[in-house]
Amino acid sequence: MDESLSARGAFVTTTRGLDRSSPPMRLFEKAKRFGVWNPSTLDLTQDKQDWANMTPDEQRLILHLTSLFQGGEEAVTLDLLPLIMTIASEGRIEEEMFLTTFLWEEAKHTDFFSRFLEEVTGQVNEALSAFHSDPYRAIFYEALPEALQALRFDQSPKAQVRASVVYNMIVEGMLAETGYHAYFQMLERNDLMPGLREGIRLLKQDESRHIAYGIYLISRLVVDDENLWAYAAETMTNHSMQAMAVVSDIFAQYDPVPFGLQESEFMGYAMMQYQKRFARIEKAQGSGMDELRRLTSKVIDEDDA
Repeated sequence: MDESLSARGAFVTTTRGLDRSSPPMRLFEKAKRFGVWNPSTLDLTQDKQDWANMTPDEQRLILHLTSLFQGGEEAVTLDLLPLIMTIASEGRIEEEMFLTTFLWEEAKHTDFFSRFLEEVTGQVNEALSAFHSDPYRAIFYEALPEALQALRFDQSPKAQVRASVVYNMIVEGMLAETGYHAYFQMLERNDLMPGLREGIRLLKQDESRHIAYGIYLISRLVVDDENLWAYAAETMTNHSMQAMAVVSDIFAQYDPVPFGLQESEFMGYAMMQYQKRFARIEKAQGSGMDELRRLTSKVIDEDDA
């Protein structure tokens, strides 16, 4: 074995110590406070009763949306490891420590939706994959694994930008966050499935931390090399169109859409969040790391999860 591959000069924790004021460590503190919940303890008793009382169209929409969430959570669980390894290889211990919560939480989300499908709907079979449209497959079957798995061979800042844009900005920031927001509101308005609602509420907190880190990572890379901004913007724009196509495809299959769900609720929220984060990353150009830390810390303070 080549000793140079395993050689290490020093440990951060026995030299300078952990930077506990850094955004990743502050997010790690939040993950320890808010991220410890168990999908197996959620009470799905009422959810089963609600499911049994739904019309076929209502059940189909629940299965449709949940299958998209389930596939997405499993996808990121499968593909996330190269990003963690890339950050670890750079010796960014504070970021790696927070990233360890990502894999745990994405796996937990996969467990949560799997339990709901098995115990409440009883319909786990290949028919669920039929809900995965061409736009959905373009992101979750192709773009996401390609961007994250590419880090196994190319750990350059540009490759990291691509991976984080697809994962944090598009998959989490546009599709997951928007979908969970609308799904939760739909169930809340109709007073349905309290167990599913509680799981989504907790899951949304996890995702908000993931997105905050993704924005920080992309911004940090842009601060280090302003030339990366044009690539980040182009990648965000291209994939944002795919994400909106995923949403449009859902609504095209129902007339009327059950539970009073509105396409504008999805689209409006998705674009508002996307534009806000796009502007934050764009603002990183020309700023230094101190300013980036200050701005990121402010956002972390404003988020209660």
